[in-house]
Parts: sequence; C-alpha cells; structure tokens
Amino acid sequence: MSEKKAERRELLRPLHLLGIALACGIFAAVVTLVSTGAFTSRVNVSIANGSYQGLTPIVLGLVIGGGAFIVTLLIMSMLILAVDPRDYQDKTLDRPVLYDEEPGMDGSNAKPNSDGSDGSDSSKS
Repeated sequence: MSEKKAERRELLRPLHLLGIALACGIFAAVVTLVSTGAFTSRVNVSIANGSYQGLTPIVLGLVIGGGAFIVTLLIMSMLILAVDPRDYQDKTLDRPVLYDEEPGMDGSNAKPNSDGSDGSDSSKS
C-alpha cells in the first residue's frame, strides 16, 4: 500500500519515445521523397507509363522512413537502459548522468600532504 503510484509523466514516457522516433522517420521519408524527385511531373509520368525502373520514390521513402524510425527507437531505448533511474530518483542532478565521477566525489576523504603525496606509503613492499 505504501508503493508510490506512477505519475502521468512516467506512464507517457514510451509514447514520447515513439513520437520522437516517428518524427525522425517522417523527416527521413520526406527528405528521401524530395531528393528522389517524387513530386516532379517527369517522375510521375514515367511511373504512370510503367517505364520507371527500380523502386518508386514512394516505396523508397517508406523504406528509408521505416528504417530511420526503427534505428531511432532502438538507439533511444538503449540510451535509456544505460541509466538506472532508481540511482537518481531523489537527487538533484547538476551534471550529465553518464559522465564519470568527479575526482572529489569518490567518497575518500584522504587529503594530500604538503609534499604532494596522498598519505599512503608506497615505498614499503
């Protein structure tokens, strides 16, 4: 009963990922359609006459857009899996999460001596 209920933002996170991936896929499809000349009369006439060789620009745009959607979704999902959200649930973050720990944040309180050594005697074997 004491479990914390999921907030709306947490529930909609997968939809945000799908939305971003969909936007990337649509962008890639539109760029492909424009660059292959799908909106020109010469390409449309040759498609209508049956003399167009290879994939039509519409099919090529769908293939490229679908590929971009899948790749974007996989990359974003892998980046989300790289971080455990429970480690950062109650902390205020003021730096990127995937950076290495800063030198002073490792928990050791060893202060260097005036001669520059860290206090450990490394000459003994």
